[in-house]
Amino acid sequence: MSCQVDGEVGGTLQVYCNGPGDILRVRCPMRLGAGRRLDGRFSIAVSMSRHILIRLGAGGVAALLISVTLAAQAAERTLYVSVFDQKTRAPITGLTTRDFVVKEDGAAREVLRVAPATSPMPIAVIVDNSQAADDTIPDLRKALAAFMREIDGVGPVALITVADRPTVVRDYTTDQKQLQDAAGRIFSTPQSGATLLDAIVEVSRGLEKREGDRAGMVLVTTENVEHSTRYHRDVLDALQKSGAMLYALVLTSPGGTSLNEEARNRAAVLDQGPKTTGGMRVDVVTSLGYEGRLQEIAKILKSQHQVIYARPQRLLPPETIEVTAAKAGLVAAGAPARGQAIR
Repeated sequence: MSCQVDGEVGGTLQVYCNGPGDILRVRCPMRLGAGRRLDGRFSIAVSMSRHILIRLGAGGVAALLISVTLAAQAAERTLYVSVFDQKTRAPITGLTTRDFVVKEDGAAREVLRVAPATSPMPIAVIVDNSQAADDTIPDLRKALAAFMREIDGVGPVALITVADRPTVVRDYTTDQKQLQDAAGRIFSTPQSGATLLDAIVEVSRGLEKREGDRAGMVLVTTENVEHSTRYHRDVLDALQKSGAMLYALVLTSPGGTSLNEEARNRAAVLDQGPKTTGGMRVDVVTSLGYEGRLQEIAKILKSQHQVIYARPQRLLPPETIEVTAAKAGLVAAGAPARGQAIR
């Protein structure tokens, strides 16, 4: 007997069969194969074995035992995820589907495939070269040179400074000589202030226009006075639209940052940006730590996995997507691939 099921999770299932008067109404969700569930609104084909338990008169409703075969309901979704040791930040590679846990709005999703990430990833490196960062510049140049060497082969890299206004020192390129030359041309600008938030917004808009299914943004900054006047939510929205994963290397100061409005917006972006985009924030207490930490970030970016999971068809996209490492002591950080349909 061939039948059709229409309904909504948590609502009533209506089963329409070939036979006259054969309509069965049951509650959903139902057990579908190996514990799989329908999600959202659906219409699927089912096969039935008809066992008449009770007949309520001629042409009445029959109770049926239903064997349900789920049609292709799930769409494949892609995440780009780095996994590293929680203590050492050493990247972990060669992982499989068993090593990842993916949840949407708290509901576990089936991980279908895992492979090393190979698609080119443009990376924008934004550095603070304002007057307040003058003492850090020698360490910054050395660290940038090491980062450019370590990240080679991942994708094109751009270098942007923030003194007074966002300035592109080197546009996106894979040419190591040009990148090394750009790193060596970083100097502080006298009597200047940082415009970090302006730079994040402008770079985000540029990345949004670039093709490719993944992107990264790396910040190297101090806790200085912020001269941008942007509201932190607007900056985070621009960053989210770009699809870039934000990695922030922050030189903290003993007194912390100032408490004016600009500083609060800057602090909010540096705190929330890495969390909401699948990146990470690393604090250092001296610029001597720049080189080692930037190389760690480069290695983490180079070790990304492409994680493909199944999302059941649904009317609305999930509000939250969470990916974690299945093994204790490991940290997973990542984000959905850019350019995917919302649902």
